[in-house]
Amino acid sequence: MSEVAARERILETGIVAIIRGIEPDVCSEVVDAIAAGGVDAIEITANTPGAVEMIRRLSAEHDDVAIGAGTVLDAETARAVQLAGAEFVVTPTVNADVIETCNRYETAVATGVMTPTEALTATEAGADFCKLFPASTVGPEQVSAINGPLPQVSLIPTGGVSLDNAAAFFDAGAVALGVGSAIVDGDAIDNGEFGELTEAASEFTALAETHR
Repeated sequence: MSEVAARERILETGIVAIIRGIEPDVCSEVVDAIAAGGVDAIEITANTPGAVEMIRRLSAEHDDVAIGAGTVLDAETARAVQLAGAEFVVTPTVNADVIETCNRYETAVATGVMTPTEALTATEAGADFCKLFPASTVGPEQVSAINGPLPQVSLIPTGGVSLDNAAAFFDAGAVALGVGSAIVDGDAIDNGEFGELTEAASEFTALAETHR
């Protein structure tokens, strides 16, 4: 999937599901369950044990899902996940070296920001999206506050996003949302109740369709 295609997939779906800390033997079932609910942009955090191999496996198995890498802290990790097949990269902070690596090898990148200065710095450095993180700390008002003077910044609130606040983030101008445990429920995974992930993903995709 090209950089443009991955970017468009994220914009079209409006939801990026974030997988962190799961066991490799259930990763395919988890991705299948989330995708069945309509979320086809899925991020595997780089601090998940075996993340690079997990990305390699999932990218090969799921042609219809954009598999990305999150919590990417440096250019070396960015390149490793790119070579493993990651179709987008997500960072928790503004890291110019990661943005440069993603741009050089044509991989969509969402860079973690909190302030207007960080958002503009990341966008001008070449970030496709700015991940407003942690979103629950500042709330939906931060989206509209940043986009007021900086409408060119595409914000993806992440961190503490739930069905209770997702609509407000979209209404404030978010182009997509990063959603972790509200979709990827660790207890449901441990109990083999993958249908709960599908149901949660469906609720979020329906909400995205309604509020964007």
